[in-house]
Amino acid sequence: AGNTWARHLIELATGFYTGSYYFDGSLYNKGFKGERDHWRSGRTICIKTHESGQKEIEAFDAAILLIRNPYKALMAEFNRKYGGHIGFAAHAHWKGKEWPEFVRNYAPWWATHTLDWLKFGKKVLVVHFEDLKQDLFIQLGRMVNLLGVAVREDRLLCVESQKDGNFKRSGLRKLEYDPYTADMQKTISAYIKMVDAALKGRNLTGVPDDYYPR
Repeated sequence: AGNTWARHLIELATGFYTGSYYFDGSLYNKGFKGERDHWRSGRTICIKTHESGQKEIEAFDAAILLIRNPYKALMAEFNRKYGGHIGFAAHAHWKGKEWPEFVRNYAPWWATHTLDWLKFGKKVLVVHFEDLKQDLFIQLGRMVNLLGVAVREDRLLCVESQKDGNFKRSGLRKLEYDPYTADMQKTISAYIKMVDAALKGRNLTGVPDDYYPR
């Protein structure tokens, strides 16, 4: 959903390292030095997690829930899985059995992850990836405020000059065809409606209009 990029922005804006529920050696080597710290150490400004169980969610005092268009998020995660954090999946992976299997497993997770955090999370700030791209400083300001750090002008200038860093995949690689079948689209549209309803049910802005129809 763009969490690596969001972590890069938070580190620039606050001057603190971000941590992780996991240890990812490739991210550590790329400059995320907080990656090696235990997530409960208290030395990092926030923690990346993909967990969505009640117990795991309730371990956090507050959360920034980053939501991205599932059609884009699934393709980005597929690229990450088969091409690394800033690489791309090979053509054979898209055309093979890996892609339909991936969509079958991860499309429901896209919805349940968001629904669980809305249900069990304490003080959840919802940030849409698309809004972060479009209104970077407004959304980053909301994120930094939640983390209890004053937004400083000099740090925002630092963000402006390095906003993409080395951690943002250079856009989705354009495929010559739409990898989503009609059945996949029908399934994903149902999940989008579930998430949209859950957000609106909590008086939050629903999903951006470009999530559907495709």
